[in-house]
Amino acid sequence: MFLPLSLRDISLWLAIMAIMLLITSEMLSPYYGKVNINVNRKKLRIVALVLSILFLVTVVIDVFLFLS
Repeated sequence: MFLPLSLRDISLWLAIMAIMLLITSEMLSPYYGKVNINVNRKKLRIVALVLSILFLVTVVIDVFLFLS
């Protein structure tokens, strides 16, 4: 069974992903390089901020659709 995604579902997903990425980017230590995983904190933070902006855009669209 396929459930279509609504604008609120996408907005919720964007909010959760942005929060998780922001928390991850802040918790990564620069000295955590003992494993072979290289994570660029700056790029991770930029992606999180882009997702946050997309979340805010979906909220504004949802408000305009609700008011009209």
